[in-house]
Amino acid sequence: DNQTRQIQDAVSNVEKHFGELCQIFAGYVRKTARLRDKADLLVNEIYAYAATETPNLKVGLKNFADEFSRLQDYRQAEVDRLEAKVVEPLKSYGTIVKLKRDDLKATLTAKNREAKQLSQLEKTRQRNPSDRHIIAESELQRASLDATRTTRQLEETIDNFEKQKIKDIK
Repeated sequence: DNQTRQIQDAVSNVEKHFGELCQIFAGYVRKTARLRDKADLLVNEIYAYAATETPNLKVGLKNFADEFSRLQDYRQAEVDRLEAKVVEPLKSYGTIVKLKRDDLKATLTAKNREAKQLSQLEKTRQRNPSDRHIIAESELQRASLDATRTTRQLEETIDNFEKQKIKDIK
């Protein structure tokens, strides 16, 4: 039905866009880490050059290298923070989306089972309106309750999913 289709679209949308965001952020983190590595090489080379120079130039180069090295510490903190606060939560959405798809599938199965039981009840009523009718009605009632329960559970999970998505985006 329409509600299920909207939920499927929302889950697919999150899967597509969060996957892209995760890849782009991960690439940014990798490139920032590579830049930090290159800067570390540069610091080492400045130290090596400073060792061959006069005392005054040596002090100036070492001070510059120390400051540049401190900047790379901040870059490392940025890499660590992005990895922990952005990339990892986005990665977890792969599993979350899979679980939501499974929930959707269970709900659709319950609804299909309810529809099948309803059609069987109608056929039974037309053929033989005796005891089979009572049995079929109880099976239909059970299937209807199951479909209602799974639909309610799906609504709750999707509400939680949307809240978590918005929280994670912030």
